[in-house]
Formats: sequence, structure tokens, C-alpha cells
Amino acid sequence: MNIESIGTWAGAVYKALENQDTKMLGLKQAKKATKLKKDQIMAALGWLGREGKITLTMEDEDLVIALVEA
Repeated sequence: MNIESIGTWAGAVYKALENQDTKMLGLKQAKKATKLKKDQIMAALGWLGREGKITLTMEDEDLVIALVEA
């Protein structure tokens, strides 16, 4: 794992979120949409969270990722 990989994974997660009408995905949906492993998605979420591009909430024991509206 290196910084370029994490940036690439973050881009994949961001694009998957952008392609949703609701601009949100559960963790399981994100895994399916991006074909990334859980640890890769978690690294990507750290990147996107640090940039202030997403919010994270828990709903029914699932992590929900949502884009922050600009």
C-alpha cells in the first residue's frame, strides 16, 4: 500500500458515490461498486474524510458514506 494507491482507491469510491442519485452508499454497496477490499475502502475513506468530501454515519449496523454537498 502506498500513497498513490490510496489516492486511486479514493477516486474510485468518490466516482461510485457521484454515480448514485442519492450521493450515498453503504459500505457493502461501495465494495460491490468499486470492487475494492474493505481495507482499501477504509483507507480511501480516510483520504476523502481528511479532504472534507464525505460524511460517515451508522445505519442499521452498516457504515453509510455520503458526499458532502459543495
